[in-house]
Order: sequence, then C-alpha cells, then structure tokens
Amino acid sequence: MKPSQIISALQTLTAIQQPVFLWGAPGIGKSQIISQVAAMRGLELRDIRAVLLDPVDLRGLPRLTDQGTAVWSPPSFLPGPNDAHEGVLFLDELNAAPPLVQAACYQLILDRAIGEYHLPDGWCIVAAGNREKDKAVSYRMPSALANRMVHLEFATSLDDWLAWAQGAGIRREVCAFLRFRPRLLHDFDPQRTEKAFASPRSWEFVSRILDAKPAQDVEYELFQGTVGPAAAAEFMGFLSVWRELPTVDSILAAPNAAEVPQEPAALYATCEALSLRAAQDTMEALTTYAQRLPAEFSVLLMRDAVCQDTEVVHTAAFSRWAEQNAEVLL
Repeated sequence: MKPSQIISALQTLTAIQQPVFLWGAPGIGKSQIISQVAAMRGLELRDIRAVLLDPVDLRGLPRLTDQGTAVWSPPSFLPGPNDAHEGVLFLDELNAAPPLVQAACYQLILDRAIGEYHLPDGWCIVAAGNREKDKAVSYRMPSALANRMVHLEFATSLDDWLAWAQGAGIRREVCAFLRFRPRLLHDFDPQRTEKAFASPRSWEFVSRILDAKPAQDVEYELFQGTVGPAAAAEFMGFLSVWRELPTVDSILAAPNAAEVPQEPAALYATCEALSLRAAQDTMEALTTYAQRLPAEFSVLLMRDAVCQDTEVVHTAAFSRWAEQNAEVLL
C-alpha cells in the first residue's frame, strides 16, 4: 500500500481500536507516518521501542500494600489514568524484540491488559517492523501474536513523498532529482553490503545537509555516506546542472526569450525552481514560459504551480494555458 492508503487504513483501524502491524523496508518512513496519523486524529503518541525492553518491563515492579500483599506497579511509559483520554501506543520494532518480549505483548495486544494493568479505553495499539527478507534484525513473529493484528505492507510512492516533501521543507533540487530518477527514492537491496542506501529517510538527510551549505569539495563524500556511492554520483551530476540553470528571476523577466533547456534533467530542475514562485502576479510569465516547454514538462510546471498556490487556477493566464493544452490534460 502506498503512504496515502496507509494513512487512510490507519485512521480506520485506530478509530475502532483494532491492533495493527505496519511492515516495510528500512528507511521507508513507518514511524513517521504513524506519528502523522496520530497528529491528524489529535491523539497522543506513546512511542515504545520494543527491542529495548526486557520481558518483565511491561508488567512493572511489585510493591507491598498496607495489608502485606504484593501488587504490580506498571511502568511509567504505559499510559495511565492521568494521561490523555485517547492515544496511540506505538510498539516500534516489535518483531526485532526477542521472542520472550514479543510473548509479553500477547496479553497487552489481545486483552488490552497485562497482569493488573489495563490499557485505557481510548487508546489503540499500533506496531511496526522490518520484513524478514530485508535482512534487518528481526525474529519470526509467533503465529499467536500475528493473528491478533491486522497486517499492512508499506510501499513507497514518489507522488505521495513529493506531496509530503512540499510541506516538510525538503530542498527543491532533491525533489527535482527524484522526479528525474524516481527509482532512487528507495534503492534498497538486502544483498548489498553498502552501509548507506537511498531511502525516503536518507533523502531527507541530504536536504538537511544542503541546508547547512557544506564546502563543495566534501559534498560528494557527505552524500555518499547518506545515500550510497551510485545515487550520490548521479545526484552530484544533477546538482551541477541545477547550479548552471538560468535564474528564476531572469526567466520571469523575459519568459519569451529565456533559454529553454534541452536535457531532461535540466527541464525537471527548471520546473521545480519555477513552481516555487507561483503566485497570481507571476502566472502570466509562468504560463508564457510553460508554452515553450515540451508538453509533459509544461503540465508538470503548472501542476506544481497549483500545488504551491491553489489560487492561481482562477487567473486568466492559467485559464488560457488550460484551454490551449486541453488535449494534453484529457
């Protein structure tokens, strides 16, 4: 399932408090999407790394009452009566936890209780982990535990990632590169021995590295250590094209005369850069330049412009462009 479908499914399952397990490759964004769903529903998120627990941790510690009997005091990381009325108990890396820890989760997941502790009524349980085929640290999940949950398989989607990236402040040169080389959004092969590989998470790291404005003589080494040597080499080549493009201001000042790149990489980069300036007062220039682009890039530029500012669809310039490109849009 692509991320937008995962979000919809998690909203449904958390609403009915149905335990769910989210499967996906490393770096794909499982934890982030669960956090996103919790925020969308206004739920508190209690993130527990199951791999760090011992089997007895979930039950807590015994203490003596005034009557001389022992009762169990639950750990503070489990939601109690003084916490939010509704929330998500997130058991991350559950299948990386030793079998005895997974066994300790049986009763909590099935009965919403463990020993004398009871999960508050408004709380739901969500778990996540890597697949066995990913060669990450994991243990085969016992069938008794697996049967207590709905299982969802997380797959990447470039369109969903780009929609997220726009609101997350991801650098436009990173977005433009991944439009040009979509296969590199998640290039993970468990048979390879490289420490770094391209993933949605590592491309976010690349964006943050660019924000820090590193010296150009160490850029490749930084990118190589983030997304791997092959993806880093391609990205460096793309960056050299990006940095030689005409400025956005020069294109907007003379859209009829500004140079139109011939290489696909440069066209992707130009469309990404121009879309950032989409506004009602720039649409005349943007549509004029878009008419000079190959049809697929003209549509790409206008689509990104609308994502940047939805009000531009009401401009006369956009209406003329849409009319002139009606065959492409159908």
